[in-house]
This record gives sequence, structure tokens and C-alpha cells, in this order.
Amino acid sequence: MYKKVVVMGGGTGISYLLRGLKDFPVDITAVITVSDNGRSTGKLRQEFHTPAVGDIRKVITNLSQIDEPIKKMMSYRFNTSSDLDGHAVGNLILTAMLDITGSLKDSIAHLSKILDVRHTVLPISEDSDLTLMGLDKDGNVIEGEEQITQAHREFKKIFYKSEPKVLPEVLKAIEEADLIIFSMGSLYTSVLPNIICKEVEKALDKAKAPIMYLSNIVTQPGETDGFTVGDHVKLLNRYLNKKKVDVVVASNTKISEAMAKKYESEEQKDPVLIDYEELEKIGVELLEDDLMIIDEDNTLKHNSLKLSSLIFSYLMRK
Repeated sequence: MYKKVVVMGGGTGISYLLRGLKDFPVDITAVITVSDNGRSTGKLRQEFHTPAVGDIRKVITNLSQIDEPIKKMMSYRFNTSSDLDGHAVGNLILTAMLDITGSLKDSIAHLSKILDVRHTVLPISEDSDLTLMGLDKDGNVIEGEEQITQAHREFKKIFYKSEPKVLPEVLKAIEEADLIIFSMGSLYTSVLPNIICKEVEKALDKAKAPIMYLSNIVTQPGETDGFTVGDHVKLLNRYLNKKKVDVVVASNTKISEAMAKKYESEEQKDPVLIDYEELEKIGVELLEDDLMIIDEDNTLKHNSLKLSSLIFSYLMRK
């Protein structure tokens, strides 16, 4: 029987991880945040009163075994002067299925079957009005995931406007997991939205599985400026209750001076450095390797296959 891995996150980070992890002999349950209110997803939420489907579409597409042209179709965005402008085809399909079935969980299951997805994808909640909130260090409250991302501020607290009703299947997956992974991605809008739910916090405390965090390669402007790997872990631990991060995976790839300057000038992002002594003080195990690649669009990415191999090796060792 395959070991069970629960991966929690949202956005591009978790999708990129699952692209590689799906080919390893593990049973994956991907738990996705549904509070996004930007772009196509935001428009659909406002019009149809649904949870966010954009990150779910990305995850399903990357877990799919179908041919690349179909995957590209799922991600295709209309460029037109009509109301379709900016909408991704996969978002429209998921919204249509949700309208038919009345359940986001069931809609995901149906689409997963069509697209030959052999793992489980779950939304953290089916609440249609889930709203992420951020309290910045100056006492200002920012409402909405997109607004939090665009604010470029340091946040003292991330919370929900109203407490989410977490799917029972999510809590069961955490209970039965052999490994729980917090994926790379925005700490404030991709990772924390899953773990700040009270029911998830309780489930994590009871879980027998270790918690693994996959560290980001670069910082997030305004939010994690100057953050080291240890700072990321400490922030996550602050939101966790009794159970803390057990192991962190970080890339020790040396970034070229030209690429570092490109990120600093164009995106105000800096490399996330490994602070060995601080990680030892925290008491978290460090798994490091040359995990970084330059993607075809000239951006820094994790080597999905190499990262997944490292995760699988840890899982087998445990």
C-alpha cells in the first residue's frame, strides 16, 4: 500500500510540486485554499457566489495524465472585448460543474475523472463567501486575498472574516497521513489560509505524521522581505498550535549575480538564504540540495522531479 501524503497550499507553488510528485508511488491528497478573489476566479465568485476555483484548476491540470494540448486548453485565457476576457477555460468548466452538482468537491471529482487524475484534490472548504483578512503592523485591516497580495505590507496576523467549515474529508486525510507537506508559495495567501482554520489546527495537533515545509526560493515583496529559511519556519510555527514544523526542504543552489539583480530590480525579491544555526536552534531538520532551475520563461523554479525525489526519500526513511 502506498504511503499517504497530504499537500497543503495554493497558487503556482503547489501545482509545480505536484507535477513531479504525481509520478512517485505515493497516495496524494492535495488540499487547496479557496479564498482567492482576483482575476478570473474573482469575477466568477462575484457572479456565481462560489468558492475560488482557479488554484484547483491549476492543481487538477498538473496532476492530470492527459496530453499537453488538453492541459493547455484548461489553462487557456480568453483575450477578447467581451465578458469572457481573462477567463480561463478550466475555471469556466469547474464553475459549470459546480452549478450542476451543487458541490465543489463533487465537481472536482468529476473533472478529475475526465482528465485522468489518479490522486485526490479537495478544497479546504465549500464556503462560497470565504474571505481572507490581514492585519498589518500599523494596525490596518486589509480585506481580500488579492488585496493582501497587492498591499506589499508586513502582516501581524492573517485570519478569516468568518470561520470556515472545513470538509470532513480534509480532516480525515490529515489524520491518516504519513507525511503532511506545506507547499512552497506565498505564506500569507497560499499556505496560511489552510492552516489557520481551527478544525485543521486541531487535526494537525492529533496527526501522527511529521510536518514538512518546502521553503520558497525568493522572498515576497513587502511581506517576507529579508526572510531566511528559519524566518519562514518560525512564522508557520507561530500559527500552529502544539505540533510544529518537523523538517524543512531548502535549495542551496547558488544564484548567479545577474539573476539575483534581475529579481531585485524587476520584482523586489531576494534569495531566501539558509540560516543553519537558527534552524538548529528551532530544532527543525534541514534537507538541502541543488533544487533550483531557470525555467523556459527565465524565472527561478524548483526542479520538481528532484524536489519530489527528496520528499520520497524522506518518506521512505521515516
